[in-house]
Amino acid sequence: MTRILAGVLAVCGLLAGATAAGAAERIVFVGHWSESDSFYNVIRNSAQLAADQLGVTVEFRNPSGGDLSEMGRLIDQAVASKPAGIISTVPDEAIVGEPLSNAVGAGIPVVIVNSGSAEIAAKIGALRYIGQAEYEAGKAAGGKAKAAGVKSFVCVNHFFQHPASHQRCQGFADGLGVPLGGQEIDSGTDPNDVVTRTAAYLKAHADTQAILTLGPTGADPMIKWVKDQGAADQYFFATFDLSQDIVGAMKDGMIKVAVDQQPFIQGYGAVEILTNYARYGVVQANDVFSGPGLITKDNLEQVLALAGKYR
Repeated sequence: MTRILAGVLAVCGLLAGATAAGAAERIVFVGHWSESDSFYNVIRNSAQLAADQLGVTVEFRNPSGGDLSEMGRLIDQAVASKPAGIISTVPDEAIVGEPLSNAVGAGIPVVIVNSGSAEIAAKIGALRYIGQAEYEAGKAAGGKAKAAGVKSFVCVNHFFQHPASHQRCQGFADGLGVPLGGQEIDSGTDPNDVVTRTAAYLKAHADTQAILTLGPTGADPMIKWVKDQGAADQYFFATFDLSQDIVGAMKDGMIKVAVDQQPFIQGYGAVEILTNYARYGVVQANDVFSGPGLITKDNLEQVLALAGKYR
């Protein structure tokens, strides 16, 4: 009994030590999303889940209203706080590239997620990149539309200043086998602007067969507009990412395909990589392409319970 008790106490001591070590590990996550972006909640939830399970702390920082000009300052502030690691998106390399390189130069490990690329991560000196192959994702969705006989579309681009957004639109066009041309519009992020600008395009191009939105910011208001117009059967509606409104529209058959970049892998994986690096000095050999995964009505049931939280 004495030996058993001693063993139990030893194990408890080890667990307590691991918990104390974990509590001292702090990671800062700097993302480009505004607080109202539903996609942000998914990636944040997955990062927090990893932090809870691994016993580390994650601080989330993002520019007010999604103003990218603030990101460089937020990263500088994160570096000054001397965290165990930094996770960051790279919506614009000109804004965040140098601050992130400075973080690496200061000895802080960095993981790039979501926006950016493996090439940008390597240039910055980041440990790894976790994100979707954007052009290939758009092309996969475009292939679905082509199979349905679509020959024209409008790309509703709500984050026009991000290079990845144009890759999505171009990929969709190439999947269809048509030039992108003027079929891509800057919709803005305000729901009223999204609807007004897209409706104006559709009125001027009455032969448009498909609507492509690049995430819930564009999809959610357009879902409502299409329904209000009684045009649910008029367009091949495709989108990126998921939200409760997108899932509902897929169940109704209005949205034909959603490109899932599996943001769970981005948030969770980044925290996991930095934690393992801080504790054990190990890092996986390759970058991670979290998507694309295509969701249709056929496989929708698998993600229904997690939509808006982890999917």
